[in-house]
Amino acid sequence: MSTVETNVRPDYDVELQKIADYVLGFEIESSEAFDTARHCLMDTLGCGLLALRFPECTKHLGPLVEGTVVPHGARVPGTSFRLDPVKAAWDIGATIRWLDYNDTWLAAEWGHPSDNLGGILAVADHLSQRRVADGVAPLTMRQVLEAMIMAHEIQGVLALDNSFNRVGLDHVVLVKVASTAVVAKLMGAGRERLLAALSHAFVDGQSLRTYRHAPNAGSRKSWAAGDATSRAVRLADIAMRGEMGIPGVLTAPQWGFYDVLFSHTNRDLATKPEEERRFSFQRELGSHVMENILFKIAFPAEFHAQTACEAAVTLHPQVKDRLDEIERIVLTTHDSAIRIISKEGDLANPADRDHCLQYMTAVPLIFGNLTAEHYEDAFHDAHPRIDELRGKMEVVEDQGYSRDYYDPEKRSIANAIQVLFKDGSATEKVAVEYPIGHRRRRAVGIPLLEEKFRHNLATRFPAGRCEQISHLCRDQARLEDTAVHRFVDLFVI
Repeated sequence: MSTVETNVRPDYDVELQKIADYVLGFEIESSEAFDTARHCLMDTLGCGLLALRFPECTKHLGPLVEGTVVPHGARVPGTSFRLDPVKAAWDIGATIRWLDYNDTWLAAEWGHPSDNLGGILAVADHLSQRRVADGVAPLTMRQVLEAMIMAHEIQGVLALDNSFNRVGLDHVVLVKVASTAVVAKLMGAGRERLLAALSHAFVDGQSLRTYRHAPNAGSRKSWAAGDATSRAVRLADIAMRGEMGIPGVLTAPQWGFYDVLFSHTNRDLATKPEEERRFSFQRELGSHVMENILFKIAFPAEFHAQTACEAAVTLHPQVKDRLDEIERIVLTTHDSAIRIISKEGDLANPADRDHCLQYMTAVPLIFGNLTAEHYEDAFHDAHPRIDELRGKMEVVEDQGYSRDYYDPEKRSIANAIQVLFKDGSATEKVAVEYPIGHRRRRAVGIPLLEEKFRHNLATRFPAGRCEQISHLCRDQARLEDTAVHRFVDLFVI
């Protein structure tokens, strides 16, 4: 019997073909998707501007060689940097994600699809400038919104049934894949080049989730998505230069993504037939994810804690003058929150605190609000009562909350809080099923999201510029017709 392996080069894996055909062939007709993408653009850029107030973020920004200015370079909103698109994508992505305040998608896998804007905006800004220099019409913001919708859809649909966290991989793998697909299209990729780029996104080594979990939680989680969307730009560029792809990157026995990083290490999948150990697409790719995206409006907090923060704010008036009398705090939640952000013991840094359910509940119980500054070392060290309250918290799962979290017709993210006092009295049990950024609360949420955007603009720009940007972003048709480089001009310092 021969032991020589067959060397017949396979077709590209069907999963890659599905993504490529969607990006190159799907026509987005949903006005709701474009309208939501506009609000997503506003919110995402605003989150990036707010992050510029934090030196731990800004120390990472700028050219790798100090003083470098790139011709037709992509700009980083809120700064004066003009960088190559790979580094610009890194910087934009890092600012967007730094404060854990941009949008969220929750399913079998979690993630923040607006992380993809780092690569999208960097590439679109650079190409738009270069096209004008070459006497060609620039890219428009409608193309940016279209790329955002598609990136959201790729990341979000892959996340519906496929849990990367259960095999120890970080969700930014999906940012890299989605960004690679849409920026390759912006660069002018045909089907073969786009497939090649996607194959390289999967054959890369992937980020581990180590930096998101105690006792190793740290600030890498704030720039990991920027790194992923930046890598996507690099891989798309490599593919556009004619580099060959790896057609069987997912399915190759022993050497492919499924065998090395996904199926065989996942006990839920290990005993299933080969055809069931592949990515599941719960629905066809369209515009569903953007239409149903979750916005973080009220609090810069990990999304599984948003409703807990809201419940804590509601209870604040009842407990603020009785903090010393508290015997116990019962925090009822869902299984994903327990698995991801329930923590006991010391919290080492701001990144550790903004992924601690108990910390994010204690602060608004005491102070009536939760802001990015509340995670900083100086604030934490000045208020030992926060950790005192954490020590009195009992976290319990409500199985109904967990079921509704996974139910595609509900997708709730419920939490409830009740405070019990030493004299035997107690507050009401305050339950919040859907956060204010949920699609079911859009009517209330969008005006607040727009106010959040105006507030974040004001942290970086004078009043006149803020009004100019806000006015443009409120006008869907005018925004879509605006050249990308002209739009980005408004955000340059």
